Amino acid sequence: MAGTDGGRGAGPLLLGVRHHGPGSARAVRAALDAARPRVVLIEGPPEADVLIPLAADEDMRPPVALLAHAVDEPGRSAFWPLAEFSPEWVAIRWALEHEVPARFIDLPATHTLAWGKDDAEGEMTEEEQPPDPTAETPSGESPSAPDPSGTDTDIRVDPLAVLAEAAGYDDPERWWEDVVEHRGVGERDAFAPFTALEEAMGALRETYGVGGHERDLVREAYMRLQVRAAQREFEDDVAVVCGAWHVPALRQKAGVAADRALLKGLPKVKADLTWVPWTHRRLSRASGYGAGIDSPGWYGHLFGAPDRPVERWMTKVAGLFRDEDRIVSPAHVIEAVRLAETLAVMRGRPLPGLGETTDAVRAVMCEGSDVPLSLVHDRLVVGDVLGEVPPGAPAVPLQRDLDRSQRRLRIKPEALERELELDLRKETDAGRSRLLHRLRLLRIEWGERAASRGSTGTFRETWRLRWEPELAVRVAEAGVWGTTVLAAANAKAEADAIGAQSLAEVTALAEHCLLAELPDALPVVMKVLADRAALDTDVGHLAQALPALVRSLRYGDVRGTDTGALTEVAAGLAERVFVGLPPACAALDTDAAEEMRRHVDAVHGAVALLGDASGHGHGDTSAPGRGDAPGPASGPGPGHGDLRDRWRAVLRTLSARDTVPGVIRGRAVRLLLDEGELGPDEAARLMGLVLSPGTPPADAAAWIEGFVGGGGGLLLVHDERLLGLVDAWLTGVPAEAFTDVLPLLRRTFSSYEPGVRRTLGELVRRGPGKQVGTAATAAGIPGFGAELDAGRADAVVPVLRLLLGLDGVVDNGDNELVGVAG
Repeated sequence: MAGTDGGRGAGPLLLGVRHHGPGSARAVRAALDAARPRVVLIEGPPEADVLIPLAADEDMRPPVALLAHAVDEPGRSAFWPLAEFSPEWVAIRWALEHEVPARFIDLPATHTLAWGKDDAEGEMTEEEQPPDPTAETPSGESPSAPDPSGTDTDIRVDPLAVLAEAAGYDDPERWWEDVVEHRGVGERDAFAPFTALEEAMGALRETYGVGGHERDLVREAYMRLQVRAAQREFEDDVAVVCGAWHVPALRQKAGVAADRALLKGLPKVKADLTWVPWTHRRLSRASGYGAGIDSPGWYGHLFGAPDRPVERWMTKVAGLFRDEDRIVSPAHVIEAVRLAETLAVMRGRPLPGLGETTDAVRAVMCEGSDVPLSLVHDRLVVGDVLGEVPPGAPAVPLQRDLDRSQRRLRIKPEALERELELDLRKETDAGRSRLLHRLRLLRIEWGERAASRGSTGTFRETWRLRWEPELAVRVAEAGVWGTTVLAAANAKAEADAIGAQSLAEVTALAEHCLLAELPDALPVVMKVLADRAALDTDVGHLAQALPALVRSLRYGDVRGTDTGALTEVAAGLAERVFVGLPPACAALDTDAAEEMRRHVDAVHGAVALLGDASGHGHGDTSAPGRGDAPGPASGPGPGHGDLRDRWRAVLRTLSARDTVPGVIRGRAVRLLLDEGELGPDEAARLMGLVLSPGTPPADAAAWIEGFVGGGGGLLLVHDERLLGLVDAWLTGVPAEAFTDVLPLLRRTFSSYEPGVRRTLGELVRRGPGKQVGTAATAAGIPGFGAELDAGRADAVVPVLRLLLGLDGVVDNGDNELVGVAG
């Protein structure tokens, strides 16, 4: 053991460390160089001993983690993360470089995972969470203290906080930086830091005990047995690297029989272990990691900087700001370094720490603002470094197939979130889309769909990608469905279809199957869909399911998928909605009416797309002339060509029934007006009837919300008759009823664009309805003529034809285009 005189006494060399501490890592390397042990024992699951040689592979780049998961229940897992500045990683690398055996000596993962399974009956244990199963504090462990009242409540104590408070510090991290991270390795005695830390932890254990924390006692018993076994083989040439809290327990003289008695009867599960990539972000406390640190990026910088760490840090910060187009010069760097050093002297610190450098960056480079400073914290102080593991690391077959797909499609996992634009007309992009959709079906959410910029066509997709370490567990879980991504996605889709609880779930699954191109699963899903659709009588469920089915038709077309069966189901679903919707809309309360109004909007959009599919054979009309071929069987058949006409009849029925809530009647009138089935005069007449004095104000306000809500402000701008009706009704609402209708009106008009609201305000101030006709053509408005100027309109017709893709269309007269131009 380390002696206070600078030498080593009898017994193993116990090196108590702080997990992920660069100061501890440097001290461990110096102590191992000085002691030259014949074996290195490290805190970790012993089943991972066979994985240690992979740490020397040139393709292994930390941060990485040992992943253990139960073979029969892959979701039950635990991680042991290691960064480049972790003392355990330094010990492993030292042993491999000096050809010295390295072994893990903590409690086997087979017991750790079984313990978590037993606790799952109560509340989730920390072994079940992605972070480290030992749930350690920054000092290395999470000791428990007895309740001062005498009852054992297992109060957790942070040893760093206790030691920092004893030293007069209010911040444990700052104390640790001053005492460990900012001190150099002692030239005379490389073991002195560990001797001092062992004494401190011994005093803390004497004061607080272990609080009856059974797991710590069992783990320490197992570690003592492993240390004794190593001593029998290598005598005292044994070095042990473990959490500092354990060192006094490993030093104590405990009987072998007593230690074995603690280990007797522990639960077991069969476990598999491997290396997986990890990230700096997952090393931080913000991720919930028990042994996490606040600033993994900063600690990595301290460990990797050969000299002048503050100067090198400020240079990194300046480079980050320049990449973000912020003006930062070398003078800023010089001044920031000087300020950080001055702050360290004023605060009595040996070197500038993270607090001093942060304050200096805020003052010099951020002009006192915390907004750009948050970028430094996110990108540098925490960081998005993603580790790598060699191809030879053990992995489930599904993971290997995923790796092959990623390499084939040239889509690399990255910790930093990025956007990926896909053009589905390109084979590589189509393959990427299929892979991402299949992974989402397997609950491996590597990518998330985002709105595409500049195009609404179904041939384009936008994804936000970010690889998280926990996805390795999701891959292991999904391995039960198949050995390849395609086979697993097919099996999972079939199982989900059979187990779906609602019709909407099945329709969403059918959409996913088309997006992911799962031809084997689609027939099963379609059979379940047809059966559920035939039995479900809830109009709300049917209306909720129809839009997803119609979207599936469009996606199927752009991918060249046969969607004939899906079209038949969608058309039949639409027919049932048409029949059941009018009676379902009667006698609804406010919330139910608003929900049904959303269903009406969704069905209206779906019928329009379904009608396009009937007439054109494919649903994507957003990109004329793009050359998409229609699907093999995308037409719904000759009997479904009049779906739009029947839907318009349903809307007329809804608009005329007094038993239908006002918000639905108003929306039906608005949709008919948009479709051209209702003239402006008729719409104004219906509005006038609703806004007459005989209608209760609340009902009239609901009708207005349905008619002009959701972007209907332009109707009021361009038709001052309607605006005049609303204005006249609003000014005539009795004072006692105005408060009741105000929330509805605020909700309606607040959804308009600022420009629309401003224009409406100007029209109301001028007096709506005083001038008949639209605002653009009414006589007397400055800047507008009294009649259409046909000559000026003809001049823009060629440009309009080009924009609308009508160059190749036979010219039967440009009257409609002239009207648009006017």
